[in-house]
Amino acid sequence: MSMTDPIADFFTRIRNAMSAKHKKVDIPSSKVKREITQILFEKKFIKNYTLIDDGKQGLIRIYLKYDENGMSIIGRLERVSKPGLRVYVGVDKIPRVMNNLGIAIMSTPLGMMTNFDAKKKNVGGEIICYVW
Repeated sequence: MSMTDPIADFFTRIRNAMSAKHKKVDIPSSKVKREITQILFEKKFIKNYTLIDDGKQGLIRIYLKYDENGMSIIGRLERVSKPGLRVYVGVDKIPRVMNNLGIAIMSTPLGMMTNFDAKKKNVGGEIICYVW
């Protein structure tokens, strides 16, 4: 089976696991997915994650985070730039997500980072997703 957008699949697996109230979800690993997962962990959208070596490409096991009412910490995980329509912004056009309550994850020449880090480092790039 060919997958045209592995990043969208990554987000869909997380959304599905959250709606089913799973504690963890396993996702096929790639460098970009590991970087996105690291940002989600640093910004406290997920509890933790581990990298599992299965002899092939590996897996990322993400431990999801819920509040005291059982609601997921991630309210929305929205893909912005897609294979058919890439979305690039300059440093002056970096978006604010939910009036700065959420983050935009961007791929820049300096690596993956949030919209706040990109503004600090004065660099634009491709907007991968919005998280809030």
